[in-house]
Amino acid sequence: QVQLVESGGGLVQPGGSLRLSCAVSGSISSINAMGWYRQAPGKQRELVARSHSAGTNYYVDSVKGRFTISRDVAKNLGYLQMNSLKPEDTAVYYCHYEELGYNYWGQGTQVTVSS
Repeated sequence: QVQLVESGGGLVQPGGSLRLSCAVSGSISSINAMGWYRQAPGKQRELVARSHSAGTNYYVDSVKGRFTISRDVAKNLGYLQMNSLKPEDTAVYYCHYEELGYNYWGQGTQVTVSS
């Protein structure tokens, strides 16, 4: 059973930066994908960034050039570096992990961008 533990959310001013972390335990396959989703109040959950073990990354257009997804496979950690944050980035961010046809979610971490 894969478990995900997120950390790194918080309150930041517009233009600031945050780094989210996702610790993965229980993974048994080297073929997998990690992603970050977010859900703002009253909106649907959306995929923000995704990294596949094959080496491909995806970013939603609204974060391209500002957010970077990365993984430390040896440490079973994933990161989402968020720069030039905007108020519209405010949301609960969820780590997501896929392997062997199964999907796993973290508990979510609040990111608030406000002056």
